[in-house]
Amino acid sequence: MGGILARIIEHKRREVEQAIRQRPLRDLMQAADAAPPTRDFLGALRRGEGVRLIAEVKKASPSKGVLREDFDPVALGQGYASGGASCLSVLTDRDFFQGDLEYLQRVRQAVDLPVLRKDFIVHPYQVFEARVAGADAILLIAECLTRQELRGLYSLARDLGMAVLIELYHAANLDNVLHTGTELIGINNRDLDTFEVDLQHTIRLRPQIPAETIVVSESGIHCREDVQLLQDHGVQAMLVGESLVRQSDVASAVRRLLGTAPAA
Repeated sequence: MGGILARIIEHKRREVEQAIRQRPLRDLMQAADAAPPTRDFLGALRRGEGVRLIAEVKKASPSKGVLREDFDPVALGQGYASGGASCLSVLTDRDFFQGDLEYLQRVRQAVDLPVLRKDFIVHPYQVFEARVAGADAILLIAECLTRQELRGLYSLARDLGMAVLIELYHAANLDNVLHTGTELIGINNRDLDTFEVDLQHTIRLRPQIPAETIVVSESGIHCREDVQLLQDHGVQAMLVGESLVRQSDVASAVRRLLGTAPAA
């Protein structure tokens, strides 16, 4: 792990330490016990035809800056839902992606779809944070965690009733991912060290993952042809943010991506 990812993780660990001083873990655990039931994130990805969409509520990125000047997380989430997305992902990292945990809370209250907290999760505290905020699922990034950390955070999230999307880029991390027993694996087509994107990365890794495991392709998905390529190679789901967020009418953009837009 190097480059921007290493800087983000170092910053994230300091951020968690500060959060714990402000709100002790035991208080967060009590709040998690009172949280409402989670929605079925995995079930939503198993239902329906074709490649299912996890649409991302994302304001900015370190490489591209602000992606949408009139950013409204609730309006985006509602647009994605009306277009036919199966689930939503909400970026909650503040310092690098201009996200916020509050965005997830607001989207979860306004939209009926299952919602994933997308962040750089390195500590159990963040898992409880996600549950308290209303997350139905969390993201874990294999490149950021040891085998033991990955297994521990995965088990905690599952014990709290949340689904877990475990993302990897390097094939060398696949054994650690499979060791958790996860039913949901994300393949990031963007090298987080160089930010180069290659959709073929999913195609190359898919045969190494059990057929019954739901594979989510992430990054580099822009058009219906990209989606068809993934479907032809046994990929069940995709996570798309940037190419949708930039569209003025996100509901129509989702329909075009899913191939459900009415013929012109």
